[in-house]
Amino acid sequence: MYALILAMLLPFSSTVSDLTVKVSGCKTQKGQLYIALYDNKDFFPVFGKQLRGEIVPLSKGKQFTFKKLRHKAYAIAVFHDLNSNGVLDKNPLGIPVEPYGFSRNARNTFSAPSFGQASFTHSKTQTISITVR
Repeated sequence: MYALILAMLLPFSSTVSDLTVKVSGCKTQKGQLYIALYDNKDFFPVFGKQLRGEIVPLSKGKQFTFKKLRHKAYAIAVFHDLNSNGVLDKNPLGIPVEPYGFSRNARNTFSAPSFGQASFTHSKTQTISITVR
């Protein structure tokens, strides 16, 4: 009997919801934000290998909502493309010269954080904040 009731209610339980990413720390309105969503630790944080990505002109605001995301673990990488050239610019030593940030505001001294350091569980409609530096 309980299995029948559960089977009838299962279609009404949602396994997807929206995720809004709010970005702070931008010191200028020039350029655009690259927001990349990952669900695979092997690809994080390589831009171009993300599950979903968005380019948000700063003239349109500092947030984006990923609609109807499955409930599971994700990590996010963001960078402020100051010169709108489509890449995270780096100095000759490979250190980024444009502001960037990660979910959970994870940050390491000499490398990008791991997926585990930046990941979070998405299980309901939520908003997360990321500060770029």
